[in-house]
Amino acid sequence: MKKTKEAKGSAFYQQQYRKRLREQGLIKKEVWILPENATQLLEIEKQFRLPIDNSTCFNNIQESNKMKKNEVWSITNLYQALRDSELSKQGFATIDVIDGVDACLHITMHEYGDLPLFLSASNQQIIIEALLWPVDIVKHTNQFNEEILCTRKLFPLSTIAIEKTGDGALNYIMYGALSASSLLSDIIYELETLSDNVIKATEAYEHYININNIESK
Repeated sequence: MKKTKEAKGSAFYQQQYRKRLREQGLIKKEVWILPENATQLLEIEKQFRLPIDNSTCFNNIQESNKMKKNEVWSITNLYQALRDSELSKQGFATIDVIDGVDACLHITMHEYGDLPLFLSASNQQIIIEALLWPVDIVKHTNQFNEEILCTRKLFPLSTIAIEKTGDGALNYIMYGALSASSLLSDIIYELETLSDNVIKATEAYEHYININNIESK
């Protein structure tokens, strides 16, 4: 999938994300839950970020679920549907098309420090991915890879993998996959969940990341 020319690691977006949350007057609270309750906690957290008198949530987009069952999304109609959704209208995300042989969507998640996500649709599947870090800035890679495999349940609906770019560089990415006939609400939920998981993964694994190497790139 295509990437922006000056891709930044997830540590940068984590910093921007935390800054934006502080500017909104939000505070961080640590909670301890069973792994199987992670998805429910994510939904509760989103609701608790809204003012008490705000009864609407941009996730409530039933009217935007225009695809009929078994109808497959294309990049063109998915782009238009996302542009028309509350996710875009309320300024939570900016959606752009990257044209080419394998066209994809570049989605900037403003509530997550302007984290860039890339969405492609092909072969009956939608893939959404985000860059984590270049492989060469990770310390103790074997131990790190083992820990990723042991803690995969901490990030519901998302998977961490290694992907090679066109210049041959190796990067850790996080991605999620859906059916190409998924409802729009499910696709938006995946965008939000993946963004949240990128931030949480950066916090969980930051002791493996060589910050000096990030700043020099």
